[in-house]
Amino acid sequence: MTESVEDTAEPAGTHGPGGGGYSAARLRLLRGDTPAGTDRRAALARLTDDWLAGLMTEAATAADVPGAALVAVGGYGRGELSPRSDLDLLLLHDGSADRGAVAALADRLWYPVWDLGLDLDHSVRTPAEARKASHDDLKVQLGLLDARHIGGDAALTAALRTAAYADWRAAATKRLPELHDLCQERAERQGELQYLLEPDLKEARGGLRDATALRAIAASWLADAPRGGLEAARTRLLDTRDALHLVTGRATDRLSLQEQDQVAEALGVLDADALLRQVYEAARTVSYAADVTWREVGRVLRARSVKPLLRGLLHGRTAGKGERTPLAEGVVELDGEAVLARSARPERDPVLLLRAAAAAAQAGLPLSLHAVRRLATAAAPLPVPWPAEAREQLVTLLGAGTHAVPVWESLEAEGLVTRLLPDWERVICRPQRNPVHTWTVDRHLVETAVRACALTRRVHRPDLLLVAALLHDIGKGWPGDHSVAGETIARDMAARIGFGARDVDVIATLVRHHLLLIDTATRRDLDDPATVGAVADAVGSAGTLELLHALTEADAHATGPAAWSAWRGGLVADLVKRVAAQLAGEAVPDGTADEPTAEQERLAIEAARTGGPVLALHTGGGAAAPAEDADPQAPATGDREPVGVELLIAVPDQPGVLAAATGVLALHRLTVRAADLRGLDPLGEGPVLLLSWRVAAEYGSLPQATRLRADLVRALDGSLDIPARLAERERAYARRSRAVLAPPPRVTVAPGSSRTATVIEVRAQDAHGLLHRIGRALEAAGVQVRSAHISTLGANAVDAFYVTDTKGAPLPAEQATAVARAVQTALE
Repeated sequence: MTESVEDTAEPAGTHGPGGGGYSAARLRLLRGDTPAGTDRRAALARLTDDWLAGLMTEAATAADVPGAALVAVGGYGRGELSPRSDLDLLLLHDGSADRGAVAALADRLWYPVWDLGLDLDHSVRTPAEARKASHDDLKVQLGLLDARHIGGDAALTAALRTAAYADWRAAATKRLPELHDLCQERAERQGELQYLLEPDLKEARGGLRDATALRAIAASWLADAPRGGLEAARTRLLDTRDALHLVTGRATDRLSLQEQDQVAEALGVLDADALLRQVYEAARTVSYAADVTWREVGRVLRARSVKPLLRGLLHGRTAGKGERTPLAEGVVELDGEAVLARSARPERDPVLLLRAAAAAAQAGLPLSLHAVRRLATAAAPLPVPWPAEAREQLVTLLGAGTHAVPVWESLEAEGLVTRLLPDWERVICRPQRNPVHTWTVDRHLVETAVRACALTRRVHRPDLLLVAALLHDIGKGWPGDHSVAGETIARDMAARIGFGARDVDVIATLVRHHLLLIDTATRRDLDDPATVGAVADAVGSAGTLELLHALTEADAHATGPAAWSAWRGGLVADLVKRVAAQLAGEAVPDGTADEPTAEQERLAIEAARTGGPVLALHTGGGAAAPAEDADPQAPATGDREPVGVELLIAVPDQPGVLAAATGVLALHRLTVRAADLRGLDPLGEGPVLLLSWRVAAEYGSLPQATRLRADLVRALDGSLDIPARLAERERAYARRSRAVLAPPPRVTVAPGSSRTATVIEVRAQDAHGLLHRIGRALEAAGVQVRSAHISTLGANAVDAFYVTDTKGAPLPAEQATAVARAVQTALE
């Protein structure tokens, strides 16, 4: 241990009254029975106050300067004296005394402090000079907000303190943006405390500087920080710094790796990992409070029509004051945040929590503190297993990419993530000592889902990829091999989320083998048939291999810049190609449709007889029902049954049916969760197209079936201009600038998927009119859509269209490629 002033004998030559006595008393306090923490810091501040007050009394008399006061500012003013903290002191005088006498007074104060080896930050000013300095220097002004009288003329200190607060509040609209910029610059320079292996407890984001900034914001009376856990977090950081000072004997704020075990022991903490986890949790609390508070500052300043100095705080948003824009059922946008609608009833709507989170993330908005806390206190618990809508909303949240991170953090801050996924508790703020890792375990899992979002166009089941990404390291909260432990936990969590047995098996396999590809590719001979065979046996199917490949890449990118390279990626891709070739011996499904049901045949016959479209709407029980009585949140069962109600449309075959039907659904704000299109000839007089849709209202109630049919008739005869109507709506949405930065669409030809048709696969971000644009592009390409299979997984559309030429034959390779290119162009 490095020897500090407190570890040495009392120094000789101490100036001023009681210098030696103060030093001895200080040493006894730091080595004695007073436990580390708030009480010891307060005791040290009182001891130092008494000593300096005595110095001030004697020095003022000797120098004959009656109109003077000694003032503690900054950390000392707050009484936060750690063992090696410097003393922030202001010698305040009224200007009536001779400058030489004031200088002599200062010398009698500063030299005894220096003689004890204590660091000193000092200044000598009149009240007017102090106010001018604070006007010129934001840091000086912040220090004066913590001014506390030590000795001398108390009225002088009180007057300055009153003036300092008045100046701060009067200049808040100018000063707070400056303070925010300082905080941002410091965060960029020092990083985020909650993820650093050697964090700076004071300067890093979420550290003691940010906690002090929150006090200053509160003092402005413009906004206040959420209080829950904030003081306890600040205390934890201060306690850790106290122990660090005693262990090192230095005035340091950086918690270095080599000192963490000693600091943990000094605090009575189990080990260095437990210490880091406590520090990270404290930093996370401070960071979340800062985020919420700065958003509130931005909203208040915007309401006061301040120029947009806080553009970064407001996330670039320009929504009108007080305007409520629907985002989802029970969720609206208000003043740049996602809030609960006035009609929302979280106590009756257990899915509202996830729906609100997904809507906020998809809109690129923060979830308001009031909404999160209301959900935390009032939301009904989700049944286990979750209903299908809850599962879809979780996937939609994860599929929002980087926008999902702040929303997820707000849920974590109020304990909602562990309520949804109890096993998450074990990975919260868990450090990863491998320097390759950038994040704690929990943040790494969320970051992997963010990275996986960019790869969803490469896989057939984006929902399984995103959930597996979220859970792949969940076993790190348990002893032993985290992949083995994680498989069991992921199996339980996937079943809890509501996935069917087959999907649970896939997720468990992905978690168990999430390191398989990278380890095998970099450590084994790929030319050895046994290597490829072992991977093929572990993976089991081409679909799982596809998902595992994407998960491997997402995991590596989320780990850190050193975990992935072109060389590693090439090795993994080579291994995947070899394994896929071995798995290709499995039978390829032809994509043929099941036999139509009696209800579908009945509708097809009616459409053939009448020559016009026929519609029927079904609830989960299968009975026909009017649209306004349908439950858009009826739970689905089975591995892939989507959310919504079933809408059946039968219409005599004619050009443009698919584009017309999908356009009408888009106009009525119906989200297509799944769809199937096939042709029937029930009377032998000509084909009838049967479209089976699983739809849900974007928000509000479903439209009446009669209105849907009327608009479909108009769309088919050309009297309803769907493209123009949809374009008008897109312009309205663009003005609100809520779009998530999604990966570009991907349209490909799936060779070998069918012997009787060409399969065009579309993977894109679900959006208004997406299916309508696809249908129009296919119609313009002059191909016939024999069948279509539509899936919406979270925010991802995964669609397959079986198309033929006009004679009913598969397309030549060159024509198929051209059709796929035309569809992609229509979606870009």
